[in-house]
Amino acid sequence: MDYSTLKSLKPSEFEDAARGYRTVSDMASQAKDNIEQQVTAGMRKSLEGDAVDTAVEQLRKLSSNFHYTQVECALITTALNSLAYDLRTAKDKLDAALTDAEAEQFSVASDGSVSYPAAGDKVDGKVPEGGTVKGTASGKATHDPIDPAGDASDTADALKRQASNHHDNPKYGRAVAIADRIAQAVHEATQADEKWAPKLRRLKADDDMVVAAEDWADAKKDAGGVRSGAKEYLHDLKAPPKGGSPKANAEWWKGLSKDEQDAYAALNPATLGKLDGIPADVRDEANRTNLAEAEAAINLKLDRFDKEHPEPTKYEQKWDNIRQVPIQGEVQVTQAWKAWKAERDGIKEPLKGIAAIQDRFGRTGERGLPQAYLMGFSPEGRGRAIIANGNPDSADHIAVYTPGTGASFSDSNSHINRGVNLWKTSQSLTDQEVSTVTWIGYDAPQNIFPDATEHKYADNAGGAYNQFIDGLNATNKSGSESHITSVAHSYGTTTIGMAAKQGDLGVDDIVFAGSPGARVDNAADLDVSKGHVWNEHARGDNLVNATGRFFHGGGVSRIDPTDDIFGANQMATDTEGHSGYWDYDDKTGKPSLSLENQGRVITGHHDEVKLKPRGDGSLMPNDWRNPINWND
Repeated sequence: MDYSTLKSLKPSEFEDAARGYRTVSDMASQAKDNIEQQVTAGMRKSLEGDAVDTAVEQLRKLSSNFHYTQVECALITTALNSLAYDLRTAKDKLDAALTDAEAEQFSVASDGSVSYPAAGDKVDGKVPEGGTVKGTASGKATHDPIDPAGDASDTADALKRQASNHHDNPKYGRAVAIADRIAQAVHEATQADEKWAPKLRRLKADDDMVVAAEDWADAKKDAGGVRSGAKEYLHDLKAPPKGGSPKANAEWWKGLSKDEQDAYAALNPATLGKLDGIPADVRDEANRTNLAEAEAAINLKLDRFDKEHPEPTKYEQKWDNIRQVPIQGEVQVTQAWKAWKAERDGIKEPLKGIAAIQDRFGRTGERGLPQAYLMGFSPEGRGRAIIANGNPDSADHIAVYTPGTGASFSDSNSHINRGVNLWKTSQSLTDQEVSTVTWIGYDAPQNIFPDATEHKYADNAGGAYNQFIDGLNATNKSGSESHITSVAHSYGTTTIGMAAKQGDLGVDDIVFAGSPGARVDNAADLDVSKGHVWNEHARGDNLVNATGRFFHGGGVSRIDPTDDIFGANQMATDTEGHSGYWDYDDKTGKPSLSLENQGRVITGHHDEVKLKPRGDGSLMPNDWRNPINWND
């Protein structure tokens, strides 16, 4: 960039362009939301069958196109604003130098050189002549032993100052200083141009109608490039408080301007998506970007694997190892193929969880099912999936379902469906707004023996669970006035018990199902009001109680929530076994009694919950056959 270009430059034009891209980004976001919340939802309400599923899949691809447009345009917005910031800094320096030149009655040529008039005391009867000087951009301000170029620049600056001090024309030194300021401004503008031109070119999408895995992979790289280039522009943008509480996170977010929120969301979706205390719609947007980028990375990794590791021969002749002769007509799978498949399946495994989340997105509108909010996501390790049915920030009643042994990101489909069934049942029982959340926010034990016999998984999860609940309270419209219920299954009940022991649980009711023990011996130790701990134990569910109380769950006295002495309200059930507590008949729209009782607790209809008789045959408080209301 030269002097004339910088002089005529208007940084506001780049800001105008940035606003245009922000408008396009917002329009793409709205189009994406309309596809899911109106078009897809409308189809789900009125139509059923394979044709609808096919159409929804096509709409999902279209929604992905809009989402990609939204993400890229948001990055371009931040890039253009950053470029405008850098150029304005340089232009302001130039304008200040030109103002000083005018005050000195200096003239500035089109190449940025400065002419100064004759001035000073006469020498040999003549006033020292004027002249023209060309400035240079200054080097480093301090001596840098590892930067010879910087040393050379510093030396040149020193020589200039020395020459100025001995020049007969006093205006010479001032002209040199102004010329250097002009050169420095041009230099900084050139650096900004050279920095941002390639970054902006990289933000150009492929000229096709398909958003492929490569595009999403590039989007993640683009965010990193813009983030590194925008450091000066974002210098005053505060990062979220390190290790901040949900309340502190909420205050940080509210303290940002709209432009700052947009910039942070565009550049840091991975960080923003996991912050408890951030509004659900913001976390959802960030995590959907994380989801798309993670899916792209996995698919690209799978493609590379297939290219670099062709499928080996699957079958080979089976041998009789004793007689060392082939067995005619029989083959066996080769060890090479087994190893190849195991490695390939390991790469693919997270795609199951991603598919389950996308399937839930596509079900919005199905029999009134509300929008899904992706409040947590990670495919790393055992993974994380936190997905809400309906917005918990506006809900009057919130239920957080925590699964137990075997839960993982890749195995999230059944647990997401349980959250859906909880919503269908609970929402049918009230005119108020309900949100149900499936919380796979911890590393659950993956097998009964030996993992589920240990309490370390619950110990490690307690803090994360408390943080999440605190976040719900921080962002809900009514704050602590919202009614929150913890619903937990199997080892998940142990996790909730541990969370209660580690801190303020922040919920109003607790519902246990198939509990092997809650790490406490009495409901009074679970950090909710008396009478607000509820338990379900179905007929035939003997999988955990026979062993759980003797290992991780039963506390000191080996008591679990099924025991009368524990003090929980023992709810009636009509399901069997360990996994039927969320049975729901989609054809009739009727939940099981086990599920309906949970819905009554979630919606605050405690007096309508049907309870079991005590072990001695007497009625439990609030039993549906008992006319006396024993609840506090």
